Order: sequence, then structure tokens, then C-alpha cells
Amino acid sequence: MTSEVFITRTAAFLPFDPVGNDEMESVLGMVGGKPSRARRMILRSNGIQTRHYAIDRATGKNALSNAQLSAAAIRALGEVGPVDCLSVGTSMPDQLMPNHAVMVHGELGWPRLEAVAFAGICVAGAAALKHAWLSVKAGEAQRAIACASELASSGLRGEFFQPETDYQIAALENCPQIAFEKDFLRWMLSDGAGAMLLESTPRGPLSLRIEWIDLSSAAHELPACMYMGADKNPDGSLHSWRNATHAEWGERSMLAVKQDVKQLNEHVIRATLSEPLALIAAKRGLKVEDIGWFLPHISSMYFAEPVAAGMREIGLDVPRERWFTNLTRCGNTGSASPYIMLDELFRSGRIEKGQRILMYIPESGRFSSGFVLLQAV
Repeated sequence: MTSEVFITRTAAFLPFDPVGNDEMESVLGMVGGKPSRARRMILRSNGIQTRHYAIDRATGKNALSNAQLSAAAIRALGEVGPVDCLSVGTSMPDQLMPNHAVMVHGELGWPRLEAVAFAGICVAGAAALKHAWLSVKAGEAQRAIACASELASSGLRGEFFQPETDYQIAALENCPQIAFEKDFLRWMLSDGAGAMLLESTPRGPLSLRIEWIDLSSAAHELPACMYMGADKNPDGSLHSWRNATHAEWGERSMLAVKQDVKQLNEHVIRATLSEPLALIAAKRGLKVEDIGWFLPHISSMYFAEPVAAGMREIGLDVPRERWFTNLTRCGNTGSASPYIMLDELFRSGRIEKGQRILMYIPESGRFSSGFVLLQAV
């Protein structure tokens, strides 16, 4: 017998004071001692005004681990009582092994429980939420916590790119920034974490019943677009860090996050929004009048109009006044962004009983997406 599942609490954690656009390079550090030529152009396009980094400004080093960010968001839920399942997603754990969930469990120091980690990029957080939802729905867990966190800044600091700058010093005399595919992400990504408590009974003045969660991948037709721990071969396949020498790791910035911007612009709306959501809407009977709030996880305000066009194309033209995003203030925190968005809206008092919330969570890794439908009760 399956049961209904409700999000009864939400929380978010954004480390330290917000960092404005003019402060970014002083916090992250310059590459090769030279300011980025791409920074101002990228910031004009993405519309982000402030974001957060878990960086100690005095030392320039990371002051918190990714596991500590997750634990801070979970603690912000308050006293939650016994928990049976801890489901955690991130794109960049602190280490390859052991998995991120057990490291978060260790930070919390809670009694024995199921700890499950989800890899990927932005959809890792949606996958973690789906596991927590299904665990409670199946009766395997009475209470489950879903969490997503990102410590992007650990790979964005200027010193991280120094080996490549040294290796390509001659070429950089004429082009002081490193390859655009890597440099532009330094001005797009930031740190944060979010958490949700899931239970089989609604509580308090507001709970959100999870109606469904659908995940979708277009990897059968498209090559990797955003990647880390690899370099791209001419044929579009990935050359893994495991098949490279230690010297190449630095020379080719193999541990930096990279993105094929041309491929992103060409495919992201079709592959992660209009095609999969059209199929889901037909399967689920979803209509535009069913959507009280639309929460799109977009990496940049540049994509707001393309997302709107994609929604119009499939007959789900949600008016802009029913969109909610805090990207410009909280930054792009990857898999944690949907959690941080929902937490702010949940606490705002703007959600009315009976309203449905559609969340859209794309990732450009190999063009996956997650869609979540909630109803306020």
C-alpha cells in the first residue's frame, strides 16, 4: 500500500556574506595575475547580482566542505525527530570515495540510517528528492530528508587554473583568459545547500504534497556538454582523467568544470524542456491552468525568454507573474538551486492552499531534466 508524501519543512544555507559582481575576482582570485576579459560580458548576460562562496576572504581558501554545507542546511530544518532515510545529491563531492551521503551523515552524527548519494549535475538534487519521496511513499521510511549542495568555488579559485596558464603562457600573452568554455563558468556558479523534510502526514500551516517526479535523459542522441574530470576528444567523446598522466591533469585543466556553450545554446531548451515536458504533460494530463507557480532552475537570466518560448510551444504558457526564481540574488548553485528557490517561496506566505507548483530542473551534462509537481495543502 502506498501513501501520500508531503514536504513539511524546507531550509537553505548560503555561506558567508553575499559577493557582488565587482568583488568576485578579488574573492576567487585572478588567473595568471590578469583580470578576465570575459567576466563583465558574462555577468551582463546572466543577470546575477550577488552570490555566496564558502571562501575565507582572509586566506582565499575554502572554509567549509561540501558535506558541511549539506549538514548546515539539514540542521536549519530544526528538530526533525528520528529520520530513516538521508538522500543527498551533489555534482562535486569532496572526494571520489566514500560517497557524499555518508560524509554528510558523519557530519550530522545522527544514529544509524539509510544514506544514499546521487551523482550527476543539477538533476542530482531532483534524483535525491525522488528517492526520498519513493521511500516514504512505499512505507519504507516514516521520515526522509532530501538534500542537495554544491561547493563550486573549490574549483573556481584562480590558483586552480594556474597550471594551465603556466603551460600555455606563450598563447596567453595575446589572450590572458583561459578557454572561454572553462572561464565563463567561473562567473556562473556559486555555493549553497538546501534540504527538505518528507513525511506521510502534512503538518503546520503549509505542507506540499508531492504529486509526481519525472526524470528524463537525452543522452541517447546528444554527446556530453558539461563535464569535469575529462577533456573532450574531436569526435565529441570524453577523454577521462583516469587515462591521463598527472601532468596532463594540470596542463589540460582536467579537473575544472567545462561546458560547450555552442552545444548548450543549440539544444538545451528542446532536449531538457519542450520535448520531455510535452510527453509528461500528455501522460499526466497537465494543463497550464493547473500551474499556480512555475519554478525554473535556469543558470542565467539569458535563458528566461527561451524557456518561456519553449513553454508556449507546448501549450504551457505560464504567465511571468506566476514564475519564481531567486537566481539574481542567490546565484546558480546547481543541484541546490531548486531547493533554495522552493525554500524562499515556501517561507514567503505567497503559496495559497490548492495551488500547484511545477519545478523544472535541467542539466546540460548530457541534457537531462527533472520535473516535480507539488500541491499546497
